[in-house]
Amino acid sequence: MMKVNMENSTILITGGTGSFGRKFIEYALQHDIKKVIVFSRDELKQYEMAQEYNDDRIRFFIGDVRDKDRLYRAFDGVDIVVHAAALKHVGACEYNPFEAVKTNINGAQNIVEAAIDRNVKRVIALSTDKACNPVNLYGATKLASDKLFVAANSYVGDNRHTRFSVVRYGNVVGSRGSVVPFFKKIMHTGVLPITDERMTRFWITLDQGVQFVLDSLVRMRGGEIFIPKIPSMRITDLAYAIAPNCETKIIGIRPGEKLHEAMISEDDARHTKEYDSYYMIQPEFEWWDEESVGAGKNVPEGFTYTSDNNSHWLTFEELRTLVSENHK
Repeated sequence: MMKVNMENSTILITGGTGSFGRKFIEYALQHDIKKVIVFSRDELKQYEMAQEYNDDRIRFFIGDVRDKDRLYRAFDGVDIVVHAAALKHVGACEYNPFEAVKTNINGAQNIVEAAIDRNVKRVIALSTDKACNPVNLYGATKLASDKLFVAANSYVGDNRHTRFSVVRYGNVVGSRGSVVPFFKKIMHTGVLPITDERMTRFWITLDQGVQFVLDSLVRMRGGEIFIPKIPSMRITDLAYAIAPNCETKIIGIRPGEKLHEAMISEDDARHTKEYDSYYMIQPEFEWWDEESVGAGKNVPEGFTYTSDNNSHWLTFEELRTLVSENHK
């Protein structure tokens, strides 16, 4: 398996006390890194996290991606930035739209400017399937964020070497706020609410998500959007896998919710390459060199990558195993 060369590097992760951040730090500490900086705004989570680790390579930095001055200080001497901080809850973003804009869009631009001015070598930003053909504000802000990180490569300048790329993937098994812990919390009632029995979603584990980010740090040349090939699941199969004895109640699709998720649109497909385990949406830069990214193949005309047209589906037995292994 591909390993990113993080030896003797200083790594900073925004939103570092979240589900992804905690798992990423576990992986990072397996390398001979100089240090890893946890950048987040929740002092309690940082305090609790500090109690769990006995490693003097970890640093904790209270700050918000909305605060550019704080980012400038935090990025001093940093080699790699993984940007995982975001307002992610669809309902909360719909109800507090400009708060989502300030964190997900303005925060992304602050990351870009601080990284360039502080000579960070590589920045990789976490995106979401909801950024493809967005129908809710969360997805729209993450699409804007993706555009900012891709475009940032064009104005780095000749005397600096910062490169930016994006990783986009689907729902993470058992992450905080996902449907798995919600179903487990209410299964004692005997009824699980289902928005629509036709609903499908992409599915990835935290370990797979972290490894894909590490692999993408190796592959990136600047401006790519990397998308893993991951399985789909039916929400009805997930409900049955978690609580086979529960009834289901159809409650209807909520505001801002899709029936199926997408990660590559038909328009994006014109610039998309397929590899064995992932897709890559190439940037539309004059200086982009296709030869430098390996022998991928063009996807066919009219191609889309959505959770309902996927070739890989999880059975409820596989879902039951995944839920058991990834959500204790």
